[in-house]
Formats: sequence, structure tokens, C-alpha cells
Amino acid sequence: MLAEAKDASELMVDLAYAALYFDDEGMADAVLSLEEDMSALVHEMRSLAMLAVRHPREVDGMSSVLQVVSSIEQIANAAVDISKIVLHHLGIPRALIVDLAQAAEVSHRLVVAEGSHLANRPLRDMELPVAVGMRVVAIQRGRHWLTDVGGDSIVEPGDVLFMRGDPAGIVRLRELAAMERWNPPEPDEAQVLSDLDRAVDTLVEMKNLSEAAIGLAYSALVLHDLSLAREVRSMQERLDGMKVSMQTWVLRAAAEADEAGADPAGLRGLLHVAEAAEDIGDQARNITSLVLEDEDIHPVLALALGDTDDVVVQVPVAPGSQADDSTLGSLGLAVDPGYHVLAIRRAASYIYNPPRTVRLWVGDELLASGPEEGRDRLAAICGYSMDIDEETGHIQLTPVA
Repeated sequence: MLAEAKDASELMVDLAYAALYFDDEGMADAVLSLEEDMSALVHEMRSLAMLAVRHPREVDGMSSVLQVVSSIEQIANAAVDISKIVLHHLGIPRALIVDLAQAAEVSHRLVVAEGSHLANRPLRDMELPVAVGMRVVAIQRGRHWLTDVGGDSIVEPGDVLFMRGDPAGIVRLRELAAMERWNPPEPDEAQVLSDLDRAVDTLVEMKNLSEAAIGLAYSALVLHDLSLAREVRSMQERLDGMKVSMQTWVLRAAAEADEAGADPAGLRGLLHVAEAAEDIGDQARNITSLVLEDEDIHPVLALALGDTDDVVVQVPVAPGSQADDSTLGSLGLAVDPGYHVLAIRRAASYIYNPPRTVRLWVGDELLASGPEEGRDRLAAICGYSMDIDEETGHIQLTPVA
């Protein structure tokens, strides 16, 4: 249940930001639908946690589970707040939509039409990560959600697919699903204000930073990595400062818009997104506090968070490997093996949410999340073979000669 809740909360955040990007009320409604399932899941987990404590000495360990459950719930709530910006038409400047289009990964929602290339076929046969650079993260079939999506999952007409990956693949993806053509947003210079432009840039960075913080927080907890936990704390502090700066620029932009005769109410959405991004960062900090304060962490957390749809892998770059002296963009890890690089550990610091232009060097360590079946391929790209102990889950990396 904990694994399901984590996956659902991350899906909700993806869909909420995508709802902003496409101004899609359908995606925003999907977030609210997932919230109902999340509420029931959280209630049941809390009940089970209390029933599981049979001795006072088990209280501290179980409290760590409840703390993570609470953070996951708050992340889901932040996603709901973002989706309501679309549903309540609070207003999002076009400049933000254009900037979101430049993200390394975006989410997309599409309905599979009868007779389309995607209908009545298993996902494995379509090879969507290779064909369009996007992968299916969930399927909505009527009132039911399928989040445990694998290669054997058969897509039916009327299914709503929720995808994540390279935004460049959206046009081709919609063609395969027999949907109407979609054109990515382009900047409208007439609507861009200097202070608004700075606010938007800051907000996009807050979005990227908060999403990276959550991924790193789960990694710090599973790996019990103190340096990673400290990095998440630093990211959360940066988010706090960025929110204050962003609010100042929005207020200035509103004053300029008012003087120009424009309606400043259209900037309200920016403030709501900033608040949600900061909330997500706060929950990442809350999760890592278990590591920072050396609290008793219940074993179920490592088991559950290691059993989610995406696993987190740490792989160093070996000399002479494919990754050595290559940029992330040229490696195409998001397509094959379907991994998103959360951070690069270089010497004693981290490059979080690294851009495609970052060049990898020997000694760099990739911290990436993706499908379990792609771990071996990621290790091979970095110059290692991977052996996994089936009983303990311990990973042994052996350099390839």
C-alpha cells in the first residue's frame, strides 16, 4: 500500500503540472479522482500501522512509517492545489506555459480511439519509449486506475493513457492514438513583462527543484545516505528563498500590468503554483529528517519504496564506458533504458535534475530512477555488469573488462 501511495502521489504531481501545460481540465479532474483513492489508502495505512504495534519498543519504528505516509499525503494535496488552478481558471501567464514546454520530461494524457495504431495491442509491441520517447505510467479504464503497467498490458479502445517522457514525442504520439493534432505553445512577446519573466523562470526552477527533491528524498531514505539527505535539506531552503523572490516579482508584474490596463488577476495562478512547489519541497525535507536525525526507521519503508514502479539506482561511470565523456542527451537514457537522472554526484557535491547538456566523466555517480527491468542496461552503459541478491536485494557492480 505504501508503494502504491508513493507511485500515485508522484503521478498526481506529474498530471497536475501537465494540466497546467495543456490547460487540460481532464487531467486536472484525474488528479481529483486519484485524491479520492489516496485518501482511502492513507486512512487504511494509518489504521494498519496502529494495529501492527504490539509492544512499546515498536512505536518509534512505526512512527517513521506514519511520518512518510503523512508526507506522501501532503504531496498529493499539493498536486490537487495545482490542478485547481486549471479547474478554477485562476490564470497562468502564457510565458509559464512556454517555459514548461522546455522541460526535459513532460506528462501527457491521450484517449485511445477505436481503430488507432495503439488499440488492442500490448504495450511491449508498440515500443513507445523507442518510437516516441514517452512511456505509459498509468491507464484509466472507466472508473478504474491501472498503475502497475507492464509490457503485457493490452491497451483497449477508450483507455486514457497517461504518458511521461520527451515533449518532442507528443505530436507523433497523438497521431498513433488518432487524436487531433496538437501544436506546442510559442512565446508571445507582447505579453511578456520583465518582472513576470523573472517570476516565471524562478517558478519553473522551483518546479524542477521540488520534483528532484522528492526523488532524492526517497533515495536518501532507502539508501540511508546522510549526504543525500543534507542535499535535500539545502534544496528545501533554496525553495523557501525562491518563493519569496518569486512573490516579489509577481507583485511588481501585477502593478505593471495594472498600469498598462491589463488584468493582474491572471497572475494569481503563479502564486498558487509557488506555494505548492514549496509544500512539495517541505515534504521532501520531512522525509529526510528521519535520516538527518538518525531516527529508528522501520524496515517496511525500504521494502515498500524499493517495490514501487520505479526503482532508484546508484551507478558510477567507469573508464572507457559508453557514458564516459558523453552528454546525458546523447545517451538517451530516458528512452533506453527509460531512466530519469535525478542527480549526479561529482566529488563532494550534487548536480540535481541535470540538463541534457551535462557531460559525464569517470568517477561521476548517477542517481537515477526508472523501471526495474532496465537496471542491467543502465549499468552496462556506465561500464558495469549488475548482480542482485534475490534475498537481500543488495546490488553488486562488477566493472566490464
